Amino acid sequence: MKVVCVGGGPAGLYFSILMKRQDPSHDITVYERNPAGSTYGWGVTYWGGMLDKLAGNDPESAAAISGSSVRWSGGTAHIRERTTTHQGDQGFGISRRTLLAVLTERAESLGVRVEFDHSVAAGAELPDADLVVAGDGVNSELRERHADHFGTDVAVGHNTYIWLGTTKPFDSFTFAFVETAHGWIWCYAYGFSADHSTFIVECSPATRTGLGLDRASEADSLALLERLFAEPLDGHRLIGRANADGTAQWLNFRTLTNRTWHRGNLVLLGDAAHTTHYSIGAGTTLALEDAIALAGALRGQPELGTALARYERERRSALLSVQSAARYSAQWYENLPRYLHLAPPKVFALLGQRHSPLLPHIPPQLYYRIDRAVERLEALRRLKRWLGPRIARTLHARPWAADRQPSAERPAPAERTPADRPT
Repeated sequence: MKVVCVGGGPAGLYFSILMKRQDPSHDITVYERNPAGSTYGWGVTYWGGMLDKLAGNDPESAAAISGSSVRWSGGTAHIRERTTTHQGDQGFGISRRTLLAVLTERAESLGVRVEFDHSVAAGAELPDADLVVAGDGVNSELRERHADHFGTDVAVGHNTYIWLGTTKPFDSFTFAFVETAHGWIWCYAYGFSADHSTFIVECSPATRTGLGLDRASEADSLALLERLFAEPLDGHRLIGRANADGTAQWLNFRTLTNRTWHRGNLVLLGDAAHTTHYSIGAGTTLALEDAIALAGALRGQPELGTALARYERERRSALLSVQSAARYSAQWYENLPRYLHLAPPKVFALLGQRHSPLLPHIPPQLYYRIDRAVERLEALRRLKRWLGPRIARTLHARPWAADRQPSAERPAPAERTPADRPT
């Protein structure tokens, strides 16, 4: 089979590796529009279960990824002047640049051609291949050519966020919630190397405007954020990447879905097919799982359309619970003042329950008490596990905007972090 992957991210590279392992005679080329070694973002996070899947599909790249990762096994939350900790599942962090280098090297060693500085021009004919894989991200050029066919829908989140790095090597997944005169602002931080961490800052638009972050230069923005998060940063600096006009890169998260994921010999992979809110730390994991599922569907399947339909069914089913968790997680942060009047240990406990479809409908203090009682009674625990997914499925079809709860700061209109516990 002749395969062309457009986009040299984790999904496209890993898919090319798996296809070459299945059949070395496959002719596979990966086109990446950016230069070699150039990437956005800082570090990515994943969990032990993902590492097991990687090891089962390609032990060589799994060993290299594991050896280049840092590990932690708990979470820390700073809330006002207090700090609380939680021991949870072991997590892993790796530089995105390192991850891409590992996968590129492995792909090339198997005979995949990886061509950098090579974009597929807008409007140009698709590359000549039996299969064209659109792994070119949330802004996929290949997908947008046929947006009506794919049924692409993008829902823009309410809160704003900025993706930063820091020289502080966090040894646990760290949250910090800071109350200002203009509302709450918070961060998520995790290490990805011995001397660097990812540092994501989020707040409501009203808070961002009130603090002047909507009009400040990047340098002034970083200086203010360093003061606000002085406790978790412990004297370390933040690192950003400015826009062309010198302003900071504040964004609103875009949740992307598609009605279908394939058209003829063109198939969507990773962020080109779907996105899930960064607060559940699953983006890279889901992209790699897409690659595993697509390669599996193509194994021994002579009819391309049948294989692509199987891939789509499998991944859609697997994503249902993750997408539901991501929606409720984003909603939890959009309604943060609803929870932060509680004591820090209770806030942390509800942070771990933020993707529960029950939580938005029950007063936080009552939910906390019920949750503690459920943990002690096996019968109630089984009821909770049975009821939660059914409520999620019932609400899943509702539009994103209609799903949200009223926020204290605006009018009413899915992989786990260490704060997460299974419901």
